[in-house]
Amino acid sequence: MTAASATEDSQAEVRPIPQEAQTALPSFRSVYDGYFDFVWTSTRRMGVPVDAVDDVVQEVFVVVHGRLKTLERPASLRSWLYGVVRRTVSTYHRSRHVRGAHESPEPFDDGASPMQPSPLDLAVLSDEVRLLWRLLGELDAVKREVFVLAELEEMTAPEIAEACGIPLNTAYSRLRAARLEFDAAFARYSAHQKERK
Repeated sequence: MTAASATEDSQAEVRPIPQEAQTALPSFRSVYDGYFDFVWTSTRRMGVPVDAVDDVVQEVFVVVHGRLKTLERPASLRSWLYGVVRRTVSTYHRSRHVRGAHESPEPFDDGASPMQPSPLDLAVLSDEVRLLWRLLGELDAVKREVFVLAELEEMTAPEIAEACGIPLNTAYSRLRAARLEFDAAFARYSAHQKERK
């Protein structure tokens, strides 16, 4: 066997690794550590009362632990996690309704934090941030969801579509409508402020 034929044989045996196989599944611990705040905040923003958030988040991570090996595209982990959060929160709301707790989900608020704010944190909370939460509260839940994912969580439209289980064009359409409604709400607020002066 010559050096040239040996080189040709070794090159023939080397096959490119598919992109999907290059990205290994993360460990459950790394998912938990890296995405706990995201899961907690998303759960809270979906109207789960503060006293139930920890239980729902625990249920989310139980599901994640059991299904992490089924994740087909590790690069879309955040979208996949958000889908798990949506389904778990939906199940929570349905079971609450069946048990007779007919209260509606808590409104969108600025309390979406896994840690309770300190008095200093509350004092530092600026008027602009409170205004943001107020304007977000004016959006309907479907539009607010895609707006928050795009603007606050910095997800792309394809990630939002995957996370929400909607067609890509629907994600773009909802996001466009949400941005228009948000801008209109801000314009109304600004006009009202000018009238007060």
